[in-house]
Amino acid sequence: MSWYDFKYWLATASGLNMDALHVHAGIAIQLAAALLLRRSMKSPLPWLVVLVAIVVNENYDLHYEYWPDRAEQWAESIKDFWNTMLLPTLLMLIARFMPRVLTGDRRNVAETTVVP
Repeated sequence: MSWYDFKYWLATASGLNMDALHVHAGIAIQLAAALLLRRSMKSPLPWLVVLVAIVVNENYDLHYEYWPDRAEQWAESIKDFWNTMLLPTLLMLIARFMPRVLTGDRRNVAETTVVP
């Protein structure tokens, strides 16, 4: 089974379209990489794993299929890149710069707040 056949099977079996699969795959790869590499979500390493995965996947797609309109194929590839990287990027940035949004930890706020 080729990579393309696997992706097609996954879309059919899950009932999700390819765009939704890109969103789910980006988050799943980031979480799996964080667990396997024993890094937090604020580390750029799990994010980089997602980046490498989407670059490899889109490179494969661009070379496996040749659409009559290559500009349309490139536009679809850019959309796939966007769909895959948006949430992992947001998760990494929030974990790095606004961790309380994810944890709900209010201790840092209380330590910096002056109570009269």
